[in-house]
Amino acid sequence: MVEGLIGKKIGMSQSFDAEGNAWAITVIQAGPCTVVQKKSKDKDGYVSLQLGLVESRPVRKANKPQTGHFLKSGGPVLRVLREFSCTEPTDLKEGDQVLVDIFAVGDRVDVTGTSKGKGFQGVVRRHGFTGGKDTHGSMFHRRPGSIGASSFPSRVTKGKRMAGQMGHDRVTAKRLTVVDLDKDNNLLVVKGAVPGPRGGYVLIRKGNFSKASK
Repeated sequence: MVEGLIGKKIGMSQSFDAEGNAWAITVIQAGPCTVVQKKSKDKDGYVSLQLGLVESRPVRKANKPQTGHFLKSGGPVLRVLREFSCTEPTDLKEGDQVLVDIFAVGDRVDVTGTSKGKGFQGVVRRHGFTGGKDTHGSMFHRRPGSIGASSFPSRVTKGKRMAGQMGHDRVTAKRLTVVDLDKDNNLLVVKGAVPGPRGGYVLIRKGNFSKASK
């Protein structure tokens, strides 16, 4: 069985448990995904399935390499492709669809996405520096301070926290609990936040976790 799916983040909401506590939840459109390529240990050196996310808007202008890659699966050209590990042997073949029902309520999953980009930011916002005093004449309100000695080593050490591009990183939210799923609409509801903006692509993977305690 394949160990994950490609999805799109729909948005966040809240849910209430039996005791009346409010929990933040994230709704993800998980699939449907089509098996585009099947890789085996004999031929490729490892076992995995290449999945493609089926979307309502198809690729408008597919080039020849893309079209040839999708000929074996017999389906249309898909925009997003990702590989997922699977158990061998697997009964899935090219052209089969993988749906959200590979997950169950209570499962723990890892969700990987691209965080929101914040642009070029200073050290106060990017790294949480305190900065200088806000009093008149300080001239050191949001500056980083000293970045290295001049005599030795006469350079800025690698990895120094400074201003720069913030966000737009690959982030994984681990051990999120599946609280609900809608098989008819391929919706997966997990407890907690998922990286990325609304409409962003995410990868949902099963982990070697036990069922969440109730």
